[in-house]
Amino acid sequence: MSDLEQFRTETRAWLDENCPEAMRSPAKSDEGVWGGKNPEFPNPEAKVWLERMAAKGWTAPTWPTEYGGGGLSKEQEKIFKQEMKRINARTPLVSFGLWMIGPVLLEYGTEEQRREHLPKIIKGEIWWCQGYSEPNAGSDLAGLQTRAEDKGDHWLVNGQKVWTSYANKADWIYALVRTSNEEKHGGISMLIFDMETPGVSTKPIQLISGQSPFCETFFDDVKVPKENVVGEINGGWEVSNRLLQFERENISADMFAAENPLDLGQLTKNYVGEVDGAIADPIIRDDLAKLKMRERALALTVKRVMEATKAGSSTGAVSSIFKSVGAELNKDRFEYFLEIMGQQALGWEGEGFDELELQTCREWLRSKANSIEGGTTEINLNVVAKRVLGLR
Repeated sequence: MSDLEQFRTETRAWLDENCPEAMRSPAKSDEGVWGGKNPEFPNPEAKVWLERMAAKGWTAPTWPTEYGGGGLSKEQEKIFKQEMKRINARTPLVSFGLWMIGPVLLEYGTEEQRREHLPKIIKGEIWWCQGYSEPNAGSDLAGLQTRAEDKGDHWLVNGQKVWTSYANKADWIYALVRTSNEEKHGGISMLIFDMETPGVSTKPIQLISGQSPFCETFFDDVKVPKENVVGEINGGWEVSNRLLQFERENISADMFAAENPLDLGQLTKNYVGEVDGAIADPIIRDDLAKLKMRERALALTVKRVMEATKAGSSTGAVSSIFKSVGAELNKDRFEYFLEIMGQQALGWEGEGFDELELQTCREWLRSKANSIEGGTTEINLNVVAKRVLGLR
């Protein structure tokens, strides 16, 4: 038996023994475990699952073992994911720490920053949020005005961020701040600091979906230790762009390009009806076929690029392509749901609607933000035009 075959056998046995039964089905939109200092779990088995996976380092399977990660090779990671999928195991932890700031700390952080923060990310002990956009610096992120003044033994931060996802629940933030006015892009640094630091406050932004994942975040004379700069001082633009690559890759791979847990064919038959085993309406049949082909094409392309990345290639501007294509695809998914469900997809509460229909209405409204978060579609298309097509 080869080493990889042995690894598969051991991984399969461990997952079969340790993955709770309740964790072997797709999670609903409100069942993700974000961790943090005051974690919330949809049920006790979600807590058990996180603790077991974190102890193995498998919440971050390829991160170095010295920081608490799994230390898996790319080949082992592929097998691990296959075995997780085999039993429909849920992701034990939803985390901006795993997707974004953690990988950045591995590349740009000091050894002290890695040892302090990476083990806590892996265990789900810290909930991170991102401080990028500002009221007057959204698409033009380099125009940000939140300032960090050098006060000798600390930074003094003043300013405002907006669309800060889950800032009202997060424990720590990674934020872009202006540390110099000499250059627009060259005067930006990335700071990390505790959200309980005096002077930090948040205000949720109510959305049309009825949920408030986004917040305004305010910094009023916030003192940040000098050692909390990630990367070089005034070198935050490079760090921020690398983080955005991680963000766009994860949005595309994990949300937009993920295999749909719903049986769309059967769902369509339930609402539209069928004739001789086929969907009754030929136009809707055609729409479903196109949607499934787009989903499959994106998933396969993301997989191919991820394999190339594991071999050492850089995704670069490709992440912007995936983000733009994936955002439009996800919005079209929910437009399709509305088409087949009709008025049943427009329920908000009360009798006459099942759980899926009520969730669809909210997710349809929420999907409108897909073309904004992680970089607007316009910005991503500009990246593609310049870096892929060579346009000026």
